[in-house]
Amino acid sequence: MIKANLISDHSNWKKILKKPNEYLKKRLNVLSKSPSFRGKNHEFSILLTNNKEMRHLNNKFRKKNKVTDVLSFPIRIIGKRKLYVGDIAISYEIVKSRSKKTNFFLEFDKMWIHGYLHLIGYDHKKNDDFKKMLRKEKLILKYFHKVN
Repeated sequence: MIKANLISDHSNWKKILKKPNEYLKKRLNVLSKSPSFRGKNHEFSILLTNNKEMRHLNNKFRKKNKVTDVLSFPIRIIGKRKLYVGDIAISYEIVKSRSKKTNFFLEFDKMWIHGYLHLIGYDHKKNDDFKKMLRKEKLILKYFHKVN
């Protein structure tokens, strides 16, 4: 089973994601039953935050003094029954802005899925790796949304 711990330090998230823990728990239950993730016992945390905090985190940990959409901080802590894989931070303003063309939930799902894939070892430094990660993101999104 895949589990996420949600932390919110920005009140705007609750205006749209009324019950963020329930929303993500439902998504992760579906994901945990998919062929690629069946049997995975991962746990991670997501910080739902704003552009100001994202700029701060990006500067502190990546030495890039600019806002970004999602940050992933992989770590491997082996517990009795779960593997803690790391932390993700997501910017409300960027999700909200992108959702003007699609919808908020699709954009939010794209961000946490992207972050989660980084936590479990995917990256996009090389073009082939980018394509592999993008295919995996789209496959996961198909479980939740009708995505081309």
